[in-house]
Amino acid sequence: MRAALVAARAVDTARLTVGVEEEFLLLDPATMENRPAAPAVLAALPADVQHLSRREFRHSMIEMVTPVCTGLDEVGSHLRLLRTAAARSARSAGAMLAAVGATPVGEPERAVTDDPRFRAIADHYGPVVDDPAVCGCHVHVGVPDRELAVQVCNHLRPWLPVLQALTVNSPFHDGRDTGHASWRAMQLDRWPTLGPTPWFASAEDLDRTVELLVASGAMLDASLILWHARPSAGYPTVEIRVADTCPTTGDAVLLAGLARALVATAVDRIGAGHAAPQIPGHLVRAAHWNAAHAGLGGTLLDLRQGRARPAWDLVGDLMHTVTPALSRSGDLPLIEAELTRLRTEGPGATRQRDAFARSGDLRTALALTGVPDGSLIDR
Repeated sequence: MRAALVAARAVDTARLTVGVEEEFLLLDPATMENRPAAPAVLAALPADVQHLSRREFRHSMIEMVTPVCTGLDEVGSHLRLLRTAAARSARSAGAMLAAVGATPVGEPERAVTDDPRFRAIADHYGPVVDDPAVCGCHVHVGVPDRELAVQVCNHLRPWLPVLQALTVNSPFHDGRDTGHASWRAMQLDRWPTLGPTPWFASAEDLDRTVELLVASGAMLDASLILWHARPSAGYPTVEIRVADTCPTTGDAVLLAGLARALVATAVDRIGAGHAAPQIPGHLVRAAHWNAAHAGLGGTLLDLRQGRARPAWDLVGDLMHTVTPALSRSGDLPLIEAELTRLRTEGPGATRQRDAFARSGDLRTALALTGVPDGSLIDR
């Protein structure tokens, strides 16, 4: 903890960098089933964004990655550019680029992408890999010291279920409403090393735990640290992985801004000598299940007070906690405006359900997940 405290005091929390990774589904516009068009879509991307794209686990998925950014306006500009380019490429391949967290109808072709790592995962975990594709939005926030990053993840644990509730965007599966706001989260619960971030005393404690998880077979290798928040293996960042793919750029910018403010707040608290609460893992898991099930439409488990409370009350507590950080970075007006919009519209799961209730047509509801290709302007 001493090393993290020293590192925290050297960080300028008003200028933390941020980057966003967005995974998208490729759907057949007629049937809304997943379409294995990723190779064609990636090949059709303009040359200036090719290097910002990634192959994903399934042939029906692609990932687009922003550069490292210093401001939320920059994040939003990159997201709009990348979404537009990917949507146009998808259309040229006869597919619809969908910003949705889980396969809404079906996935006839479930072979994994031809990649040594993906094949090794499929061989190790067997039929779990056969679940239909899921897509998330991951936010990287610059934290230059690994000991500090571990402590930041400890501090994030009470707040990540609230971020999850704000970003639920996958209510449909197998052509019907699952009753859950994030079916993606329910699917991922089948994987042994995904889910809530454990509490760790130090980076050494984390490394020792990972060694044991690999030895047990639950974790194929150390690269499969896929908790909701983790020190990134490849970058000097904390990576927050709890969100479904966001329906619009506005939702993704809101997530990125809140994530950065939470990390900045955690660094400030660590620098002031405050330790993170050691909340039992089973309660953290319950809070995440609650968030994935209810979204913002009911109560969430307040892990600080140990009781269920109205979801928007916890969002208010979150904003109260991160307002100093948002003010220092200049992000407060934008985040307040996006939250006001979200309170009116609801998260993606609510928007899809509302559209389905109005039309009685699942395709109409899923059309909301289609990313504009430039003929329309995405928020």
